[in-house]
Amino acid sequence: MSVWLPSAPCTPGACVEPVRAAAAVPRAVLRLTAVVVLMLAGIALSPLGGRIPTEWVRRWCRALVRAIGVRVRVTGAPAPVGGLLLVANHVSWLDIPLLAAVRPARMLAKTEIRHWPVAGALAARGGVLFIERDRIRALPATVARIAETLREGAAVAAFPEGSTWCGRAQGRFRRAVFQAALDADVPVQPVSLRYRQAGGGPSTAAAFVGEDTLLASLWRVARTRGLVAEVEVRPVIPPGAHPDRRALARAAQSVTPEPAWTHVALVSS
Repeated sequence: MSVWLPSAPCTPGACVEPVRAAAAVPRAVLRLTAVVVLMLAGIALSPLGGRIPTEWVRRWCRALVRAIGVRVRVTGAPAPVGGLLLVANHVSWLDIPLLAAVRPARMLAKTEIRHWPVAGALAARGGVLFIERDRIRALPATVARIAETLREGAAVAAFPEGSTWCGRAQGRFRRAVFQAALDADVPVQPVSLRYRQAGGGPSTAAAFVGEDTLLASLWRVARTRGLVAEVEVRPVIPPGAHPDRRALARAAQSVTPEPAWTHVALVSS
């Protein structure tokens, strides 16, 4: 198995609960239409690149998530400027705009995303660093490319589990991407992602796992009422705090959420 290509046991049938509080079909269609409009606007503006103010990018990302009916709650310290490796647990395609709402960054993603409708074109124009996950020989060059991007002062966002998990369980953080942070001598900032119902209980509606298709996941999220995304930005792990990538990966994962399915009161934003 490749270090880039771990697999999760999660599947839609076994892990994703049916939508109980479903939004009406016309409302769901309107939500999806709003998402497509925002995505097309993003593609149109993507050639401007770094000339777009960071705050605009953050607002666009949050608007994208809100458009499909998901409320967003962000807590924790702001991300620092300069080279930074953002890492998070991975549940859904929604994780991508949620991380960008913390700090716009060059996303580390599998090459298959290039072929996603609309989103693939936006990812390619937005400077995504694509990984050929089934080619172990590409690993050193990919790590070097990430490190060079970090040295240039950019932020890179990654999901070190290498695969989406439903939220009931989570995977182990793979070490390879942390080597790039060590080589570039930049900080690492972990981010915890959770999806909950409006009343505070956990939800698997956003999970994008197994043989699930993007369109099926989009429709499920659009039909779900009261879905809340919790984004907790953890303190930065400074350069030199850990001697090797194994220790750095463990430290980053230790502050991401354990799969705990307990009732927690929510305050929406």
